[in-house]
Amino acid sequence: MNFKEVKNRIKYLRKKINYHNKKYYYEDNPEITDYEYDTLLKELENLEDSFPKLKTKFSPTKKIGGGASKKFSSVTHSVPMQSLHDSFSKDELLKFDKRVRSVVKNVSYIVEPKIDGLSVSLEYKNGIFFRGSTRGDGEKGEDITENLLTIKDIPKILPEKIEYLEVRGEIYMSESNFLNFTKQCENLEKPVPKNPRNAAAGSLRQKDARITASRNLNCIVFNIQSIRGKSFTNHKESIDFLRKLNFKASFVYGLFNEMKQCFKIIDKIGKEREKFSFSIDGAVIKVNNFKDREKLGITSKFPKWAEAYKYPPEEKKTKLLRIDLNVGRTGVVTPVGIFESLLLAGTTVSRATLHNESMIKEKDIRIGDVVKVRKAGEIIPEIIDVALRHRSSSKIFEMPKNCPSCGCKLLKDPSEIAIRCINTNCRAQIVRNLIHFASKDAMNIEGLGLALIETLVDKGLVLSPGDFYRIKKEDLLLFGKNIEKSISNWLSAIEASKSSSFDRVLFALGIRHVGKESSKLLARHFKTMYNLANAPVEDIQKIDGFGPAASRSVNNYFSSEQNKKLIKDLEKFGLIMQVKEIESKKERVLLGKTFVLTGTLPNYKRSDITKIIEDLGGKVSSSVSKKIDFVLYGNEAGSKLAKARTFGISCITQDEFLKIIENR
Repeated sequence: MNFKEVKNRIKYLRKKINYHNKKYYYEDNPEITDYEYDTLLKELENLEDSFPKLKTKFSPTKKIGGGASKKFSSVTHSVPMQSLHDSFSKDELLKFDKRVRSVVKNVSYIVEPKIDGLSVSLEYKNGIFFRGSTRGDGEKGEDITENLLTIKDIPKILPEKIEYLEVRGEIYMSESNFLNFTKQCENLEKPVPKNPRNAAAGSLRQKDARITASRNLNCIVFNIQSIRGKSFTNHKESIDFLRKLNFKASFVYGLFNEMKQCFKIIDKIGKEREKFSFSIDGAVIKVNNFKDREKLGITSKFPKWAEAYKYPPEEKKTKLLRIDLNVGRTGVVTPVGIFESLLLAGTTVSRATLHNESMIKEKDIRIGDVVKVRKAGEIIPEIIDVALRHRSSSKIFEMPKNCPSCGCKLLKDPSEIAIRCINTNCRAQIVRNLIHFASKDAMNIEGLGLALIETLVDKGLVLSPGDFYRIKKEDLLLFGKNIEKSISNWLSAIEASKSSSFDRVLFALGIRHVGKESSKLLARHFKTMYNLANAPVEDIQKIDGFGPAASRSVNNYFSSEQNKKLIKDLEKFGLIMQVKEIESKKERVLLGKTFVLTGTLPNYKRSDITKIIEDLGGKVSSSVSKKIDFVLYGNEAGSKLAKARTFGISCITQDEFLKIIENR
């Protein structure tokens, strides 16, 4: 390329990278993979190095892509939270090694897995956690202290009263939690996060800390940013110290005197990446000795004493056998690619969502093609492209005009991409709704799995949730003679579900855009099913966290004659249709009292204590303010306890709490 072509290419790359920075850091909604982004950045870096006159301090290669959101107050970092320079080959790591040895002759390296999460700063005064913030642009981040207080991995009070400590860590969502979270999003027909990193970032930036708490995030720390009253000679020593302070600290492999020794560990981490509970996108090589780090120094964006080696996403080729259609419980029809099974990132996969008709046409994917498959965020399989086309007989895919389950006409939802079956008697929707109704977080009817529910539907025994409560033993004996014990268990579980709380009943109804936590908010606000069913959209929208779409969805649900009949049916069978009334004087002991829970209680899970408080008329809050009546604390109580004492709030132990409720 000549100078003019290079100039135009650099201009294009900067614009494109800045666009993707906004999608990634501010919107938590990336449109390209990390590897594709890194490739763009690397190309820009190489062009700028080749043409120094075109360099500028405003280039994406010179600054960190994030920034502080206006949603949270800003925090100025006392120590800049820098990014890492990326290498994509062993040759590039050898060049990094050469640069290091030009300054430090006898160098030793350590290697760590590079966690694909959200980087945060955690600050402590006299051993008490008092502030946490995002990296932002490296100089300023967002104050997300309240949300970080909900993460169990972050110690709230350290075993040692260190005058001041700032550590850097990575917040992530484990693979198992990510899979559960995506299922919840699919059930509620909410956007599904593309990978665990985006799920963690979105969860951490919630204005309501209760939502963050419900996402079960984790934290691993990997660096001491600043400390007073202690000093260390090397990185490994500092990581060992963090573990003594009850932090979950980064895995450290080392020490290595040669870069080629590091290669073996990098390859080992790459091969075993599926064994980690968190997603990793690379390995980090760091100079171990702190004095050596001082000699090497930093740039405006990167430390010169560390380098990240980025793994390419694992892709494999396989033959697309067919495209199935999945009908969800709300009628949305989704194409699913079924292909010859293969081992990908440590697991066997044979199917992947194709999202929608537009995506299939855009990539021109057809049955019989050899397709490229990879795992998005190392977890969810996706078909990314066609590797080899076989077009002798295959046709362009088109979504059917009629539902594959019931045959009714499909309609395009004008508010979204989805194509939907609006037949409420559709078998697929009936089955999915019944599975949801019986699920653990809803009515918790144990033993009613997919196979059994499909059989009950096909035999005409259960077509609506109310039918569960009509089933008799003689109906189930049709399934065989040797399952009397199973039948007894099913009937007992169905009977026991009648005592499920009002909010669980609401969740079990499967109202679009209403999840488990939203159901609790509706129950607390409206108290009875009658109040909720007659509430206008404006009243529903007054609840914090309920936007126009969710509010309209609730109102539309209760406007349906079919749903009104279902509610009456369930009420007839004794399901709870209101928040438990607090009638006797003894049961009113905690009425109007608000509690904050912190630490680990000796004999109770936090969920058990929460239920006791709510059953006795009290409320549980996630954050400390002057409006709180009690802080109930246990072992390893965090900064909430210290904050409560500064406000003069009554702080009680488990035993003191039990005395209060026992003397009612």
